[in-house]
Amino acid sequence: MKFKMMLLGMIAGTTILASGHAMADTADKRIAFSNNYAGNSWRQAMLQSWDKVTGEAVKTGVVAAADAFTTSENQATEQAAQIQNMILQGYDAIVVDAASPTAINGAVREACDAGITVVSFDGIVTEPCAWRIAVDFRQMGREQIKYLEKRYPDGGNLLEIRGLAGVFVDDEISAGIHEAVKDTKFKIVGSVHGDWAQDVAQKAVAGILPSLPDITAVVTQGGDGYGAARAFAAANRPMPTIIMGNRQDELKWWSEQHAKNGYETTSLSIAPGVSTLAFWVAQQVLDGKEVPKDLTVPFLRVDQDNLEEMLAKTPEGSVANVEYSLEDAQNLIKSAK
Repeated sequence: MKFKMMLLGMIAGTTILASGHAMADTADKRIAFSNNYAGNSWRQAMLQSWDKVTGEAVKTGVVAAADAFTTSENQATEQAAQIQNMILQGYDAIVVDAASPTAINGAVREACDAGITVVSFDGIVTEPCAWRIAVDFRQMGREQIKYLEKRYPDGGNLLEIRGLAGVFVDDEISAGIHEAVKDTKFKIVGSVHGDWAQDVAQKAVAGILPSLPDITAVVTQGGDGYGAARAFAAANRPMPTIIMGNRQDELKWWSEQHAKNGYETTSLSIAPGVSTLAFWVAQQVLDGKEVPKDLTVPFLRVDQDNLEEMLAKTPEGSVANVEYSLEDAQNLIKSAK
């Protein structure tokens, strides 16, 4: 009888994953998610992925809680206050998509000093105590120019649509674009902020188009391609090659245009499901695993040969996506070591 009780206790203290592997218990750990912005389809898909994966993790007893909070304004001061509130609430880990790489470092440091694990992703922080998960956003910018150079070896005029001003991701993608353009025959003749949102991008592009010469291509950051296409169409301007950002409406428009007139482009972005990777990384740190402070994930790319496949599995109004499992996180950690 005593042996049987011990055995039951061992089973209760271990979480068995669907894959059949057991892991050490983090069932009493609470993780919070501090998100600075939710105003576009990428951020909505990111939050949906978080809820889906962490909801199952809570249900199966991997962690006690995985609560998500989004600030009402995209302000670093507001997010810093949010993180300080999470510290007071006694969370064991905080996952952060940051409004600024530096402006919330003080709050992140406070969390670390309180013994809280901090994992940043997408909008990462520079505070050394935190973990960082990011794609090479500069390379994302460079890849756009590489693609266009193959299509247009004689160069041409480019319109740049940027993201949210002052955010790390916006700065890095734009820097990659400008670095790559220096070695080509392309010229950036205009730049607007689209805030990673189709309606904002459409309005911004419509406002600048009358002052621009013929545009060969539009370089973007995601969430802005379809808005740009609508602006060009409304102005009766020749449709340039617009780099897309994996949104369903962009992929659908691209597919329709290809069927009509052979229109081709490429599309690339960080997968919204990277939030789930950040969750598993936080869980692994709480579980006592050795995890490198900087982890890099590849961006998700759609080209003409896989467009229809990606479009078919991307819900209307959403974004082409990949969600991550514990095993994915463990493999990424292993490769980073």
